[in-house]
Amino acid sequence: MLLYEDILTGDEMFSDAFPVKVVDDIVYEVDCASIIIKEGQVDIGANPSTEEAEETLEEGSKTVNNVVHSFRLQATTFDKKSYLGHLKLYMKGIKTKLETSNPSRVEAFEKGAQAYAKKVVANLKDFEFYTGEGMNPDGMVALLNYREDGITPYFTFWKDGVKEIKL
Repeated sequence: MLLYEDILTGDEMFSDAFPVKVVDDIVYEVDCASIIIKEGQVDIGANPSTEEAEETLEEGSKTVNNVVHSFRLQATTFDKKSYLGHLKLYMKGIKTKLETSNPSRVEAFEKGAQAYAKKVVANLKDFEFYTGEGMNPDGMVALLNYREDGITPYFTFWKDGVKEIKL
């Protein structure tokens, strides 16, 4: 199994236990789902059907996003101006890391990140924002959105902002 950790903060962001695909060689898209958890319950990855979920929501139960829950991601908010400010500083931090760890990747990262960031900013109202467990303001902000069907959630993580750790 692969665990993906924020290279700036060390926060665990996601793993390949969830469906992961690379988009434009610049971001990972990670499919996720809503699950029901009960207080004290350990999530084993099972996901009841929607009908069963409605029937089994008991006292002490709550519906959560499986990636948010598994990696203790923390919800945060941004307006356009504050997100652009964060993104500028974050990209600078990633570029600095790349210059020492993988200099040949810097140009492709800058070009790809700029193009992808334009898409995100153009649709900023469609996203929910999450930070790693440590809530470090210098770290990655994961973007939660929904597929074209309006029902299926997925996260977007900057590819160059995470490192793979084999478990």
